[in-house]
Amino acid sequence: IAADGQELVKFGQIIAKHCLDKRCSTELLCATQQTHTISSQLGIVARVKAVTAESKSSSELLVSNARNLIQAVLHLLKAAEAACVKGLRQPLPDSEEEEVAAFCRQWRKKLLWHRAKESLNSDRDELGLRKTRARAEPTLTALVQEQSPQAKH
Repeated sequence: IAADGQELVKFGQIIAKHCLDKRCSTELLCATQQTHTISSQLGIVARVKAVTAESKSSSELLVSNARNLIQAVLHLLKAAEAACVKGLRQPLPDSEEEEVAAFCRQWRKKLLWHRAKESLNSDRDELGLRKTRARAEPTLTALVQEQSPQAKH
């Protein structure tokens, strides 16, 4: 889990580097730093727990750190979504950064398609406001879960 957290840190750093909006880039860098710190802490706690006797407090600390990492990753992905919506500079071709940008463009395309489809919905409530369907907008979190090798098992 800690190693996966570090992979998402790299993902966030790449998006922040290519983000067109300075504020979104700054927020994303803060989220990546928080995720990096918590991921490192989780790795340390896991290594210590592996060499020490089984204790309830060390197990609780491990679970608590894992929960904190999940929350930090969710924050990182929300910040990455905002950066992707604002737009990304084109990275160098045939690089890891190009792969990340392509992944983000794929998500943004799904999001824009979803929003366009929703805007065509003519259902209105009693105030004349457009009703939205129960289907939520696509998120980077969902797309990351779809791409995850563990999600396929």
